[in-house]
Amino acid sequence: MKILFAGSPESSAKILNSMANSGFDVVGVISQPDKRSKRGKGKEASSVAAEALKLGIPIFKPNKLDVLFKQEIAHLDFDFLVVSAYGKILPEWMLDAPNIAPINIHFSLLPKYRGASPIQASILNGDNKTGISIMRMSKGMDEGPIYSSYEIEILESDNRVDLENKLVSLCIKNLQNDLHNILNSRLILIKQNNNDASYCSKIDKLSGKIDFTKERTKEIFQKFKAFVGWPGLYFEKNNIAIKIHGLKEYNGNKEALKENSFRFIEEGIAVKTSDSVLVITHLQFPGKRIISASDAVNSHAKFFEN
Repeated sequence: MKILFAGSPESSAKILNSMANSGFDVVGVISQPDKRSKRGKGKEASSVAAEALKLGIPIFKPNKLDVLFKQEIAHLDFDFLVVSAYGKILPEWMLDAPNIAPINIHFSLLPKYRGASPIQASILNGDNKTGISIMRMSKGMDEGPIYSSYEIEILESDNRVDLENKLVSLCIKNLQNDLHNILNSRLILIKQNNNDASYCSKIDKLSGKIDFTKERTKEIFQKFKAFVGWPGLYFEKNNIAIKIHGLKEYNGNKEALKENSFRFIEEGIAVKTSDSVLVITHLQFPGKRIISASDAVNSHAKFFEN
């Protein structure tokens, strides 16, 4: 079975590695162009491109999915185009290219959470379950019929990384068997009910900004879990953006704090939200290392008093 794989992030790289090591003939990998490295001035390949290099698979990093790129991969013969978080809308000619089907691995139980951030959306909305959908791609965004779906429970302790790892494992466990069943016409496509569809927006840096005076404690905790890693959670005080790296519940006297006030306590920095109080245990000022709230007492007490 020949596969052309398209993806970009670390989660997709794990799926690519599994497929390559499970006997699939991955004839090529399509990924996003190299981006400027966070560590320096050079450029850095996507996680999928880096994995393809290790595996010795031909890599394509087109800036545009245009006629020139179509000519570049015209020599490839493949049964399935398998897409996992590639990051670009595919043109119709790419959907028509595989001998059998274009397949998308989507990290939600479609038609719920079509779009770019289904894992974050499930956490932000406080869902108790999610899953993966193996679908046949169509021109509409995540609108194609479903071959199969698999469900898992979301634990209260799960953050975005935890949940992503579970969904990747769920995919790896089932994808090989599903592709063989599709190849042998043993899976029936189920049309999505568009009336039940919901959509999630793309996450950007501003998504992680919180305003304690306007947001409830539960919402802030959900954002903290959903945005772990990137974009992270931050608030502004005295026109300075401060990242939050640790949160916990507050069990003291909630009436003791005034609106928009901070107080150093034994557990950290207590801060009033729109409906309650929470505690920041670890934080980071711009260009500085992560520090505990107890360390912040010594160097930043007056900053939080003003």
